[in-house]
This record gives sequence, C-alpha cells and structure tokens, in this order.
Amino acid sequence: MGDYFGLDRIVSIILAIIPITSWICGIIARAQDGHIVAAILRIFFGWWIVWLIDLILMIMKGSIWRLLNV
Repeated sequence: MGDYFGLDRIVSIILAIIPITSWICGIIARAQDGHIVAAILRIFFGWWIVWLIDLILMIMKGSIWRLLNV
C-alpha cells in the first residue's frame, strides 16, 4: 500500500516525482489526516523543501513525511 490515498507504492512514487501532483496530493493527504498546520506549511514551503523530503521518503520507505500529532 502506498501513502497517497491508499494507491499502490509505484503510483505514489510517480505522483511524488511530479512536483505539481506531489504538492496537491501532499496538501490533500495532510488535510485528510487532520494535520491542518502541515497542510498550510505544504502550501507555502511545498514547492522545494517538503517536495524533496517527500520524494526521498516515498522512494526510501514508501510514505510521505508526517508531523507528529500534538
């Protein structure tokens, strides 16, 4: 199981490689998890910083970077 909406890992990696789909899917995935602050951070910092972190983590362990619940 992949991290983007329960999609297959290969599909999730492809979505993570493409910057615009990674940005949109990352915002939606974080908002669905109830991490509104993380979704807002993704909106403003997601083009390069979070995109690169998500891409590396998706390839290495199959899931995007998640903030801890506080």
